[in-house]
Amino acid sequence: MIERLHTGQRMSKIVKHNGVAYLCGQVGDGETVAEQTADCLARVDALLLEAGSDREHILQAIVWLADMADFAEMNAVWDAWVPEGHAPARACGEAKLARQALKVEIIVTAAIKE
Repeated sequence: MIERLHTGQRMSKIVKHNGVAYLCGQVGDGETVAEQTADCLARVDALLLEAGSDREHILQAIVWLADMADFAEMNAVWDAWVPEGHAPARACGEAKLARQALKVEIIVTAAIKE
């Protein structure tokens, strides 16, 4: 069974299937990459909780940066957020994001806690 949460015309914020939660891309508020990353990860936390998961159950993360020059600044926030010993498979690349003010977008797939 597929369960979709917060579904609109274009997308669902969470899709659950076979014990896995797929989150739509999350962005955050703030002026700096660090601020946007922290806010984005707080939104990921909230969606994971709603989906029945948490940071320790993240399987994969895809990080998009508007500018790879911001890689170290984003990683400083990311590294403090990921629980030790629970780093997911992760990719990071540069992409033009949906709005000019956006500096980071993160897409997460996580196992649902049993």
